[in-house]
Amino acid sequence: MKLVDIGFGNLVNADRVVSVASTDSLPVRRLVQDAKNAGRAIDVSCGKKTRSVIVTDSDHILLSSEEVTDLEARFNAD
Repeated sequence: MKLVDIGFGNLVNADRVVSVASTDSLPVRRLVQDAKNAGRAIDVSCGKKTRSVIVTDSDHILLSSEEVTDLEARFNAD
């Protein structure tokens, strides 16, 4: 199991991550809003601006303040 830091000491199992997306597009914002309404959104941004959205295989959405490029480097580091 590979754990990846997604900001502020929060970790996610890399094997469970389906995608990492930027919050710039309207479909991603809709996905986040739907997850919040369903109680499947987990905000790990600690009050900072959300810059990336992590989708897991359990349909949970993680909201992170880290840039997508930073997270990509962390997921690919090994």
